[in-house]
Amino acid sequence: MAKSKTAFVCSDCGAEFARWQGQCGECKEWNTISEIKLAPKSTKSASRYEGYAGRVENKVQTLDKINLQELPRFSTGYQEFDRVLGGGVVPGSAILIGGSPGAGKSTLLLQTMCYLSEHMTALYVTGEESLQQVAMRAHRLGLPTDKLNVLAETSVEAICTHAENLKPQIIVVDSIQVMHVQDISSAPGSVSQVREGAAFLTRFAKQNNIAVFMVGHVTKDGTLAGPKVLEHCIDASVMVDGDADGRYRTMRGQKNRFGAVNELGVFAMTDKGLKEVSNPSAIFLNRADGDSAGSSVMVLWEGTRPLLVEIQALVDSSQLGNPRRIAVGLDQNRLAMLLAVLHRHGGLMLGDQDVFVNVVGGVKVTETSADLALLLAMVSSFRDNPLDRELVVFGEVGLAGEIRPVPSGQERLKEAAKHGFKKAIVPKANMPKEPISGMKVIGISRLSEALEHL
Repeated sequence: MAKSKTAFVCSDCGAEFARWQGQCGECKEWNTISEIKLAPKSTKSASRYEGYAGRVENKVQTLDKINLQELPRFSTGYQEFDRVLGGGVVPGSAILIGGSPGAGKSTLLLQTMCYLSEHMTALYVTGEESLQQVAMRAHRLGLPTDKLNVLAETSVEAICTHAENLKPQIIVVDSIQVMHVQDISSAPGSVSQVREGAAFLTRFAKQNNIAVFMVGHVTKDGTLAGPKVLEHCIDASVMVDGDADGRYRTMRGQKNRFGAVNELGVFAMTDKGLKEVSNPSAIFLNRADGDSAGSSVMVLWEGTRPLLVEIQALVDSSQLGNPRRIAVGLDQNRLAMLLAVLHRHGGLMLGDQDVFVNVVGGVKVTETSADLALLLAMVSSFRDNPLDRELVVFGEVGLAGEIRPVPSGQERLKEAAKHGFKKAIVPKANMPKEPISGMKVIGISRLSEALEHL
């Protein structure tokens, strides 16, 4: 019997080392290297890999000989899902769907597969649930189940063998953390198993022109579990966010080789599964009837479309020696920076005040166009003076108190006008070249000018 070998692998980047060390030499992270046992590769397993690779004749070509015809896509049946994927599913692509437990990953994929099975051959592979559980969920959601092929399997080699016989156009593997490759002796879910399993499925998808969806778990801090190699080898990475007791779910593309990144899709969780929300701005702008201080509306740019969201701020006298700074849906470090800018260039001292800010609807704001709206919301709460309900604000605030322009300013203003907003405070460089019907646009270049307009 051949002696088993050991290797030391980094759980973040997948780098291998001859012995254990505290810091990874590749990604510079600490305490991420663990020991795994590797079984010697047999002749049988080697021939299996060679069989898959030998079916495609690879030829060296010059770049000008490559066919530039756009890859044909097919729809998932949901416009929001298609938007996040860049316009639909590309045959032969490997897509990773991640999210916290209860976010709706398996539900959305089951709905999608039942729809696609009406038009093409589809295979749903479950490794975490029994076939009876999958059938019960599909029956509860009222989905058509007469044409969807299902398989309960955790062996990657067995899945590929069944797929060769069935020849589906799309496969769902739920989830990659419970799959295992026979040549790796470590337990399912380990770094080596996740890495080799994802690479095996990705290679199979490319060689057979089959779209493969892989469901991925997340860690306690919300990132995808497994090595970073997992995110590098796939074509698209999509995260599904939302509380298990909340109504809405957001889907955001973090990586996409066939479309724009940071594209946002919004779904509503109902008793019949996930339903897409065609106008997300309407749900995020469900404001209270009366005027309230500390609320402002801004226009985000999510992927390829504008999105109106409400930012709320609460500024109150602190009873603590170190006032609190709490940000939900925003970068807390940027909040501290904007408070310093407000003190230096706006003349308002909030050093003895507790500051709480929140983005309504659970949206996570990552762009800098929310700076001006956040500052005005804090000033409104501090002065206890509500802002105009028909006012929309966006713009980046610099450290010198200047208001910098943001991309796609014209499209943001048109989206706000479409939702009934009649007044806008924007950077002077984002002033529209032609007047927008029914909207008064005020262009400013300094923070002090914005405070004067209030």
